[in-house]
Amino acid sequence: MRYRLRPLYTLGGYLAAACLTFICALITAQIIGRMIDRAAVAIGGDRIGLAIPGLSEISGFLLVGASFLGLAYTFVHGGHIRVTLLIGRLAPAPRAWIEIFCLSIALALCLYLARNLYWLLDDSITFGETSYGLLRIPLWIPQTAMLTGVVLFCLALIETWLYTLRIAVTRPGTFTIDDSGHE
Repeated sequence: MRYRLRPLYTLGGYLAAACLTFICALITAQIIGRMIDRAAVAIGGDRIGLAIPGLSEISGFLLVGASFLGLAYTFVHGGHIRVTLLIGRLAPAPRAWIEIFCLSIALALCLYLARNLYWLLDDSITFGETSYGLLRIPLWIPQTAMLTGVVLFCLALIETWLYTLRIAVTRPGTFTIDDSGHE
């Protein structure tokens, strides 16, 4: 299947990878800071105090960004776990309609999540909510990444749903598992 919005999904995947890379860099910096502190104490000096305040909180928010921003990218590349044991044994036409049914449920749940994330984001902006950790990070920042990732996932599901519906209506006898939108 050819996704028209593939560049957006790829951008989401790159942003997810950037979040993971930033987590790795922060943790590496924290480890190096601790090693320098130990070395300073070992040679008779005082601790320098090289630590990143709020590291676990920042890492948690970056992990949220990575998880949600990568949803659409993972979906269009067939990385989500799919159980095709049952539908793989069906004839192509019923398989296409069951795929439509499953995509409809996934899309409905994803749209519901997007709507509620929007309300959550709106409340966070309206009330100026911040995190409770050492660093007072505005909650709209990680919530924006969550909403963006879910919206991208909704778009990927819509594209796949329309493609699968077109096959189910026009040529249902030719539907294969590969036609479910994954490469």
